[in-house]
Amino acid sequence: MPHDPKHLHIAYIGGGSRGWAWGFMQDLAMDGDICGTVHLYDIDQAAAQRNQVIGSLYSSHPDARSPWQYQVAPTLQSALTGADFVVISILPGTFEEMRSDVHLPERVGVYQPVGDTVGPGGFIRAMRTIPMFVEIGQAIRDCAPDAWVINYTNPMTLCVRTLYEVFPAIKAFGCCHEVFGTQKLLCAMLERETGIHADRHELYTTVTGINHFTWLTRASYKGMDLMPLYDRYAHQYADGFEDKDEGHWMNSVFECANKVKFDLYRRFGAIAAAGDRHLAEFMPPWYTRDPETVRRWKFGLTSVDWRVKDLHRRLQRAEDLATGKAQIQLKSSGEEGHLLLKAILGLGDLVSNVNTVNRGQIPNLPIGSVVETNALFGRDRIEPVYAGPIPSPILPLVARHVYNQENALRAAMTCDRNLAFTTFMNDPQLGGVSLEDGEKLFNDMLENTRAYLPAPWFK
Repeated sequence: MPHDPKHLHIAYIGGGSRGWAWGFMQDLAMDGDICGTVHLYDIDQAAAQRNQVIGSLYSSHPDARSPWQYQVAPTLQSALTGADFVVISILPGTFEEMRSDVHLPERVGVYQPVGDTVGPGGFIRAMRTIPMFVEIGQAIRDCAPDAWVINYTNPMTLCVRTLYEVFPAIKAFGCCHEVFGTQKLLCAMLERETGIHADRHELYTTVTGINHFTWLTRASYKGMDLMPLYDRYAHQYADGFEDKDEGHWMNSVFECANKVKFDLYRRFGAIAAAGDRHLAEFMPPWYTRDPETVRRWKFGLTSVDWRVKDLHRRLQRAEDLATGKAQIQLKSSGEEGHLLLKAILGLGDLVSNVNTVNRGQIPNLPIGSVVETNALFGRDRIEPVYAGPIPSPILPLVARHVYNQENALRAAMTCDRNLAFTTFMNDPQLGGVSLEDGEKLFNDMLENTRAYLPAPWFK
């Protein structure tokens, strides 16, 4: 059982991502029910040191309700020893590897809006991420076997799945906010239609599927069935619906007009519950045939050049915060990580969508695979909520990716190049690519991430 809520030991692995780390730090500072020490470990020690300064500034802010301490750990093992909770938020590789993941497939006509979960980019990212999570999982097993582990790293499903493969007794789950956006969309529709202003937490939604390819099979507000409302909007706004000014999706690589969501609903009869840029990657290239097709479907391609520029902005922001050039402000991140942590400590039960091992909550997907459903969080426990069988129209779509992910794990763990290639080519995005072009792409992408792969891959 975790320790006193006022004397917690949290190991934060990574955090150079900054956005996740800073949001978590702010949530901790604003919550007066829990307190303790965050032990920061990052392979980039300078990043961990900056986060130590920034975390301390958040904690000492006049509006802070909890004086957390931040310490830089010299090793992964020292960060983990004695931990009650472990948070993992790492970037697997550099932007150079990501550039290959995202953009090299464009030479064979494959355009990836994100490239971090499925498709050729998601697959190669998984090949270099899985060895990292093997190391992390073994360290947790040896240094913090009773800790609860929260993962934010993508590819989410395979990161969590690897932790359980290495350490079956681990208490790990993955958090993702994509479902939150669809719940907020339902709230916006409800308010527009009825004038009722609802918070997403007031909705009841049945969540099923896998990370970034989640679906809602039921949705209600205080007994009011919201599925007919969504059905009406999906048909009325076939060209997209935004709870913002028209064309807002054009102003951000992360925004969309929900046109893909509505199309998937009309075709398959359930609410696709992630952002359009993620959903599109799980399908054949209906929505991603080329940049013009993407534009017509009203979402964006997140280029690595944009990510590089964004990193520079974040680095400058980190420097400005650490040196006092920018003012520290406290605001909620909108994430639920610290709330789930509190529920596990016994400070109130909570239901949220999480990624964890399938123990029958989705009975027509393989037991032991990692799925995303609701779960009840309570004192030292997580109890997945039964979602029921995935509806038959969408089962083949989801199951294909589940089996690909299981094969990807086996290929990575055994350095099986043949299994890796057949799994790579089984992704729907590569359905129009010849075996010859696909093999050349696979070999080149693997070579571009060689520095992160075990030597047997290249024997």
